[in-house]
Amino acid sequence: MNRIKSSFRDPSGFVFIKDGVLYRSISPYYKEHYGHAVTSGLYDQLMSKKMLIPHHEVDNTEHSAEIYKIIAPEKIPFISYPYEWCFGELKDAALLTLEIQKLALEKNMSLKDASAYNIQFRQGRPIFIDTLSFEKYEDGSPWQGYRQFCQHFLAPLVLMSYCDLRSNQLSRIFMDGIPLDLASSLLPVRSFFSPSIVSHIHLHAKSQWKYANDTGHSMGRAIHIPRKNLMAFIHYLESFVQKLKPRKQHTEWQHYYGNTNYSDSAFELKKKIVEDFLQIIKPATAWDMGANSGEFSRVASGLGIDTISFDVDPVAVEINYLETKKRNEKNLLPLVLDVTNPSPAIGWNNEERLSLIERNNADIILALALVHHLAISNNFPLGMIAEYFHRISPRLIIEFIPKDDSQVRRLLASRKDIFPDYTEEKFEEEFGTYFLIKQKREIGGSKRRLYLMTRKND
Repeated sequence: MNRIKSSFRDPSGFVFIKDGVLYRSISPYYKEHYGHAVTSGLYDQLMSKKMLIPHHEVDNTEHSAEIYKIIAPEKIPFISYPYEWCFGELKDAALLTLEIQKLALEKNMSLKDASAYNIQFRQGRPIFIDTLSFEKYEDGSPWQGYRQFCQHFLAPLVLMSYCDLRSNQLSRIFMDGIPLDLASSLLPVRSFFSPSIVSHIHLHAKSQWKYANDTGHSMGRAIHIPRKNLMAFIHYLESFVQKLKPRKQHTEWQHYYGNTNYSDSAFELKKKIVEDFLQIIKPATAWDMGANSGEFSRVASGLGIDTISFDVDPVAVEINYLETKKRNEKNLLPLVLDVTNPSPAIGWNNEERLSLIERNNADIILALALVHHLAISNNFPLGMIAEYFHRISPRLIIEFIPKDDSQVRRLLASRKDIFPDYTEEKFEEEFGTYFLIKQKREIGGSKRRLYLMTRKND
């Protein structure tokens, strides 16, 4: 039994892997709540609506009496984290959480927490993965998950709407959600004209501070909220989230494809070469590193390849995600990620949230129009770039753009050229240390080259 480190906080049960299969144990503590979720029909309803990850019960005879039941949930192919989501992804995850809370209340249950980590993306849409997050609802009790919902969802969404789309990166620092007093201090004065922000962020932050310094007298008074009022409160939250929009801001790469030095025919040729390379390899999974709005990611996903589309630009990722929803694409997941500073391992003992490399690796990496940014904008030696790609994938489709290309000249326009080793010959030499070059094709009308490489000794 290999216990998953991120599940140690929940007394209701833990997640483990055995013989390559994912399981979740259920403790006797959770027996009554689990039984009600089953008999009330809540689980079946949520699974039929594709809101909750499917699961089935398995034989428990091999395990101790400390385990009440064992379930086998469907395994998510790639685990992403809230600080890797664009505005639209975080908003859809928030709305799913609220919709599930409403359906749970109708079945006399309630979400005991509202962590954004309870949501993953599967087949192009958010899905709830914490099967043991439901508890029997006690009449008159408030929503236990409200504070966490505000910190995990409302605070980053409001900051991304009123301040900067990159505000969601604060969730990478504050793993239990952005503190409301911090969110309140960062929001502009005009946010006080929104009654919803005032109540859920500003006043909520003040009340947290008050109770944190309470001597114990006022905290002993129970709060009684009738069910119909609680349901109305959830509807109010839902209406507020639905109205939130991402802040309009200009970013460097949001119009990248409109500013390239490609002709239309060269652009289509590049897509055709990428498709040809993918047809040769026939990978099951692909990571497109520096994907922008996903033009080449869709070449892969269009071939039925499960594709993660990474880019550092939150506007480009938002455009990508909206297009994914519009097309109802099932095997493309856009995520916000800086290739030069990918998500690290964080949490207790650096094991609760895994680094990018620890979570999974792809069958093939697409690194198109990326190497010159790494080598020239970020001063990464070509050998270091080659070693990194060798580490995370056995196959690689990569583009080399020479110095006389207009895009590289633009990077060098504001700095001294200290890159004598940035040549096609040196590129092939350094990557040849780790990879075999299977094919090399020129993109017509330019000196750019596309390479298909496979890892040596693989």
